[in-house]
Amino acid sequence: MTDKIDLTKTLDSYRAKRGEFRILDVPARRYLMIDGHGDPNSSPAYTSALEALYPVAYKLKFASRRTLDRDYTVPPLEGLWTADDLDAFTTARDKSLWDWTMMILVPDWIGAELVDAAVAEVGAKKPPARLGEVRLQTLTEGCCVQTLHVGPFDDEGPVLDRMHHEFIPSQGLRLSGTHHEIYVSDFRRTAPAKLRTILRQPVTRR
Repeated sequence: MTDKIDLTKTLDSYRAKRGEFRILDVPARRYLMIDGHGDPNSSPAYTSALEALYPVAYKLKFASRRTLDRDYTVPPLEGLWTADDLDAFTTARDKSLWDWTMMILVPDWIGAELVDAAVAEVGAKKPPARLGEVRLQTLTEGCCVQTLHVGPFDDEGPVLDRMHHEFIPSQGLRLSGTHHEIYVSDFRRTAPAKLRTILRQPVTRR
């Protein structure tokens, strides 16, 4: 058995510092994904999405260890967030307007057939209600700006405002893709003041 791999420590795209906006190129990566809409704090759809996503991610990890002899730490939860008006993220923070895609990274060495088998295994006994909505999809982001936010999710607004309206324009860049968050801390077990979240925004040259 090889050593357990922690992708958050081996992949450059998981590197971010508090108070620093960093420009980086993020290669295409594959994720387990599931979509939804509305406030994640009160939406049953959000809870049921995680109830479907996590079991597949863990079955996939165990299958990789068992059949490929490659063990790894299940990567952190990530989310793509969109709204018709970006102020819903920065100033208004109106979560009822948010569309989201929750996702967990799939290592490069795992093929689609192993993902299908993991979904089938989860579905064999008491399948989660939204299991059929979990999909494997490639996300291509390319050039991005990211930083590390420490603290409650509701305190992200000023950081995003500076990223969108100060740093990105100052670098001759413009927003071009979907707001991306990586939940380095497990928000189910971490005090809000200690939450660590990578905030990422795809960009292009003006």
